[in-house]
Amino acid sequence: MANLNLPVSVGIVLAIVAAGTGGLIAAGFMAVETTLMMVLPSMLVFSAIVFLIGVKHGEYRASAP
Repeated sequence: MANLNLPVSVGIVLAIVAAGTGGLIAAGFMAVETTLMMVLPSMLVFSAIVFLIGVKHGEYRASAP
């Protein structure tokens, strides 16, 4: 089982966002400027919200009898 702490967990989330952004840029679906100015910030905000919800749910599960 992996021993995850905050820096490792945030690094994993950022790696996933970077891979998704890189994939969108490489695919050429939209202009690079659009991807970096609109998609990347929304991916970062969404991942932060989901990360915090996941942490809180994990805390709840760990404290439940």
